Amino acid sequence: MNQVHLGHVFHLAGRPTVQDAADALVSLPNGALIVAGDGRIVYCGDSDDIPAEFRGDEIIDHRPGFLLPGFVDTHVHFPQTFAGDAYGGGQLLEWLDQCIYPAESRFADPEYARIAAAEFCARRIAAGTTAAMVFGSAFRHAQDALFAETHRRGLRVVSGRGIQTTGGESVAPLLIDEQDVVRLTRAEIDAWHGADTGDVDTALLHVAVIPRFSLSVTRQTLFELGELYESVRERGVYFHTHLNENNRPGTGEVDTTKTVYGVDSYLDTYDGRFLPGSAVGGRSMLGRRSIFAHSVHCQDSELARLAATGSSIAHCPVSQQFLGSGTMPWKRTIAAGVNVAVGTDFGGGDEWSIPRVLSAAFKVHISEPGADAISMHPAQMLFTGTLAGARALDMENRFGNFDIGKEADFLVVDPAGTPALAGRLTHGVRADDPVLARDQTLFTLLMGMDETAIARVYVQGRRIDDD
Repeated sequence: MNQVHLGHVFHLAGRPTVQDAADALVSLPNGALIVAGDGRIVYCGDSDDIPAEFRGDEIIDHRPGFLLPGFVDTHVHFPQTFAGDAYGGGQLLEWLDQCIYPAESRFADPEYARIAAAEFCARRIAAGTTAAMVFGSAFRHAQDALFAETHRRGLRVVSGRGIQTTGGESVAPLLIDEQDVVRLTRAEIDAWHGADTGDVDTALLHVAVIPRFSLSVTRQTLFELGELYESVRERGVYFHTHLNENNRPGTGEVDTTKTVYGVDSYLDTYDGRFLPGSAVGGRSMLGRRSIFAHSVHCQDSELARLAATGSSIAHCPVSQQFLGSGTMPWKRTIAAGVNVAVGTDFGGGDEWSIPRVLSAAFKVHISEPGADAISMHPAQMLFTGTLAGARALDMENRFGNFDIGKEADFLVVDPAGTPALAGRLTHGVRADDPVLARDQTLFTLLMGMDETAIARVYVQGRRIDDD
């Protein structure tokens, strides 16, 4: 039987870009979302206009709550599940050595990895994150635990083993022998890519090829991964890594990468141009299923190349603040035509919640210097946390908004769970102009929402917040 969900609906209809998100914003205070038995949306509109064919269906009344598309996290670290707020002094490279590599090494214990997988999925559900690109563990049993628990809970995931083939003493327990990289990565793809349905176009489980970053691998590793990725692209496999995150002069990740590889740009190392002088040494791993986390310090040529290949950026403003990495320039990045989604980057970030990350993005970008400052429209914020993420995962045809025929991934937000939010929504000042009043309501919702306000979570029309 169909289910009729009632509530105040917010979503971005159609296929907008971030620039025209405001024009695509749909607000239905008396809304209805009707989900068929196969988990697909068959109606989204005003509840007074429900077609006669659906009027005898089961009604689930969430009013005065809100119905939003499920949030999409395009960069989060599974082996850092218990490493949030880790203090070790210094910025990115020191933090990795002192805090993160030791934390990730604990996943060598299968029981610890199993506990972490359960916690990771629980935190995702509590935060309303229905789909995620997940940087995985170096250990096969940990990845098996993640995929198995994700499947049990009914969430969407793209993940892959975190690949490192070179590094110092602190990272030694996480290193993979360069001779085994392709074999181990291909084995994970064969075991889990589309494993839940046997068809990647309907599956909830997908696999990505994930080198940690260029300094954690060698030219030979990049060559081997490029050959592997080229052989599995048509199977819908993903590519994910870090790019241009931290540029402390002389010793930061960006300058160090360019020096070690002798290249003109950091992106060249992933684009097959990893030989000195950015000469071609292998295959490119850019493309419409490739997501690059951070991209704070990109050259114009790098942004142009990302846009031309259909690659996406996972923007992580919370972790960029936490690690002192700087601010991804919003206007310049968007103007280049790159799809920008959002990532929590937990544990570099200290938030599991996409709305909290969107709140940070608003504050960061309105504080950019001079003419670079921008006040993000609430529709742009919602777009970046939902539809842009589905686009980055190359699954915009399946979820991300409430267009008819899409799979029903959505949240029920009950402001009563967060009394301060409920008070602002009920008693806050609203403009006489109905469009501005709409935008003000959405802004208050996104800025004030936390886990306590997320009452229910649905993936493919199935409620998943009950374990």
